[in-house]
Amino acid sequence: MDFSSIKNASPIFFYFISIGAFVLANGIREINITFYYALLIVGLVFFFLGLMRRIKQRQK
Repeated sequence: MDFSSIKNASPIFFYFISIGAFVLANGIREINITFYYALLIVGLVFFFLGLMRRIKQRQK
């Protein structure tokens, strides 16, 4: 698998994915608690990926 599109993605792309995961998690909280926590973790991971990407871009 080639992940070049993810490697070249801007930080805002990761932030939008994390916001989408948080919104979806909030909507599904009452239905499936396991999926809720999984989406929270996905949201946090993508938020920190965006944060790390932004820090790397500022150092250049």
